[in-house]
Amino acid sequence: MKTISIINLKGGVGKTITAINMAHILSDMGYRVLIVDNDKQANTSKLFGAHSYTLPSLAEVLTEKNFPVAEAIRKTEYKNLDIIPANMNLLRADKEILMDCTRPQQIRLKNALDKVQDEYDFAVIDNAPDLDMGVINALVASDDVIIPIKVDKFAFDGIEMLLEQVEEVKAFNPKINVAGCLVTMAQPNKVCALGKEFLKEYTALPVFDVAIRKTVKVDESTFAEKPLLVYSKGCTASRDYQVFVSEYLEKCANFEHKEVE
Repeated sequence: MKTISIINLKGGVGKTITAINMAHILSDMGYRVLIVDNDKQANTSKLFGAHSYTLPSLAEVLTEKNFPVAEAIRKTEYKNLDIIPANMNLLRADKEILMDCTRPQQIRLKNALDKVQDEYDFAVIDNAPDLDMGVINALVASDDVIIPIKVDKFAFDGIEMLLEQVEEVKAFNPKINVAGCLVTMAQPNKVCALGKEFLKEYTALPVFDVAIRKTVKVDESTFAEKPLLVYSKGCTASRDYQVFVSEYLEKCANFEHKEVE
C-alpha cells in the first residue's frame, strides 16, 4: 500500500477537494483505496456520509492502545473506496497523544495502517493545515507528500516550515518523498503562469504539469456531497484531476496505469 499525504499549512488551497477526488478517481480506476480524514473539521467524512460521534473514528485509532483499526474503517457508497472518518475528537486526541509518554507518539497511524496494508493499494490522507501530532503521524506514515497550492501573494506561506517538518520526520520515515506541488484554482492569466514558474524556482520542488482549473462545479459538488467524477464528469476540474492522477501514477507511484472508464 502506498500512502499519500495531501497537506499545506495554508488553508483554502483545495486540500480536501484534492484528497477526495484523488481517492475517488483511483478507486474508479480499480485500485483499492482508503481515505483517511485527518482534519477535525471532517469535511471529507461529511461528503462521504461517514461523520459520526457514536462510531469509532481516527481519534480512537490515535489514542487507544491496540485499537483494532478495522473498527474505524467504513465503506463508502463507491466501489473500492473506504474511509477512516474524523470529528472534533481529534482536538482531544492531540492533547492525549502529547500527554501519553508510555508509548511512541509519532508512529501510531503508521502502525495502524500497517495492519491493513494488504487490503488496499493506496491510502490518501486529508490533513489539517497544522503541524499537530495527527499531522506528524500522517507524515511518518506517508510515502509521498502532495502540496496543493493556490497561486496568490500568500501562496508560499508555510511551505518552508512544512519542508522543515518533512526533513525532521525522516528520522522516523526516511523514505518520505515530496511528490510535488499541485496548482489548484488556476485561472488563464499571467499571474497563475508566472506563479507556477516562480514556484519551481523559489522552492526547487517538483510541480505537477497539470493545474486544476477554477470552476463553480467544485463548490457545487461539496453541496451535492459528491466527488467531481460523479457530480460533473465533464467539467474542467474533473478532467484536470483525472490528468493529475494519471501524472502522479506515471511519475511517482510505480503502479500499473489503469484508464478511467
